[in-house]
Amino acid sequence: MLNTTIKALLTGAAFAVLTTGAMAQEVALKFQSSDPAGDANYQLYKEWADGVSEETGGKVSIELLPVGAVVDFQETLDAVGAGILDGHITDTSYFAGKDAAFGLIANPVGAWSDPQQMLKFLNEGGGKELMNELVEPYGTHFFGGTTPGLEAFVSSVPLEGVDDLKGLKLRAPAGLVQNIFAAAGASPVNLPTSEVFTALDKGVVDAADYSVFHVNQAQGLNEIAKHPVFPGFHSMPLIEFSMNKQKWDALSEDVQKTLEESVVELAQRQNAALADKNSKAVEEAKAQGATIHDWSDEERAKFRKIAIGEWEKQASQSENAQKVYDTLTTYLEKEGLLAAQ
Repeated sequence: MLNTTIKALLTGAAFAVLTTGAMAQEVALKFQSSDPAGDANYQLYKEWADGVSEETGGKVSIELLPVGAVVDFQETLDAVGAGILDGHITDTSYFAGKDAAFGLIANPVGAWSDPQQMLKFLNEGGGKELMNELVEPYGTHFFGGTTPGLEAFVSSVPLEGVDDLKGLKLRAPAGLVQNIFAAAGASPVNLPTSEVFTALDKGVVDAADYSVFHVNQAQGLNEIAKHPVFPGFHSMPLIEFSMNKQKWDALSEDVQKTLEESVVELAQRQNAALADKNSKAVEEAKAQGATIHDWSDEERAKFRKIAIGEWEKQASQSENAQKVYDTLTTYLEKEGLLAAQ
């Protein structure tokens, strides 16, 4: 069922489906992002959108709109399926209210220790096919994904592994992240991001789930909490590139392939840019007296096994969520990520 906002936007007319004849001229599409226009990731995605015409030999152009430009960020899946928007670039977890599977595939907390691990699952390990099983019933087609990066972990006390999480007072958002930290023995609380700095500074919490390392550094968190865990071990969101399925199907195979490859290339550029920013931020943090803690593969595997117990609970919420759980755990086992390498 479409919500009231989308029904109002639909007034009167169904969207036009592209025809093969229409492909003789440039097809202009509107995508909405879940990021605001001033966000660095939005700017990166806008560069991708602006370059699509050149990448497709002038056959497709994409106008990227910021969050909320046409519909609310949680409504874009329905809006794309209905043809109100042609596509979206968004965090898949925003649709977890429709099916727990979206939340589990979007951010299986503890699964990944590096963006490349997630991207390999997406592009070679069945993730892309799984995403389309989830989104195509809504009239959309997933053609690629990226990530804004693996979050570092802010801490004012040394954390060398899972045992050090026991009794740790930490800030974590409600839901799967908080549940997994609690299962690991920590004492998580839900605080808005605006209160994290003060809570760490005053000792209300000892650690925090916040953002990627260079953002934590820019916010001054590593100056008051001098024992960050980097690379992180918990949260890394999936950002999906999807468009209306009928319009996708109307594109020629060569254009479809070009669009898919363009997102793969974008993900690598985004990952490289993140690595560069993080590297500079790490050196700056060290100069300010921070001690960087990098967990061993063994400790990361321990945390992952704890996380899987919580994934399993989420999997029980729907048939699709169970399919995500089965596919993901099978892949992690195959890659040797369920035990220390």
